[in-house]
Amino acid sequence: MTNQDLEKLKYPIGHFECPENISEEIIKNWISVLEVFPNRLEKLVSGLSDDQLDTVYRPNGWTIRQVVHHISDSHHHSYTRFKWALTEDKPVIKTYFEELWAELIDSKSAPIEMSLQHIKAIHFKLVYLLKTLTEVDLNKSFIHPETNSEVKLNYQIGNYAWHSDHHYAHIENVLK
Repeated sequence: MTNQDLEKLKYPIGHFECPENISEEIIKNWISVLEVFPNRLEKLVSGLSDDQLDTVYRPNGWTIRQVVHHISDSHHHSYTRFKWALTEDKPVIKTYFEELWAELIDSKSAPIEMSLQHIKAIHFKLVYLLKTLTEVDLNKSFIHPETNSEVKLNYQIGNYAWHSDHHYAHIENVLK
């Protein structure tokens, strides 16, 4: 397998590219992606056997099961980061070792139903919140300690819409 092939498996929809000017229409589209994602994901993985759920999406990658649990963990963190940024002045967020979380027993063997339900709940809460944000809110930010960079909430909405589609594509490609 070439490096190019591996890159395509890792990033089937490419890397997130944020537009320079994030319009209200772009924000609405991203929120729409987040709103429908839980049901799209559930339809994609419903009825998969344990063998299918335990299939990796690329060599040395996560299984479909781990991806579903990762989405739940990651989007939970994202929701918390939005809340911090809205209630504190440029908070420094807490990072986590997603690759280690994916190796924990719940990510490796638990039924995906628990994470599918959690994704539905967290997206319901997140989308409800996002639809109420003002221009001032959208320009609030948090500091990511790994890069010491400021991340605006308008960017973060797009990043998580991309993240949803990114992992959806991982699973969809395995099933093809």
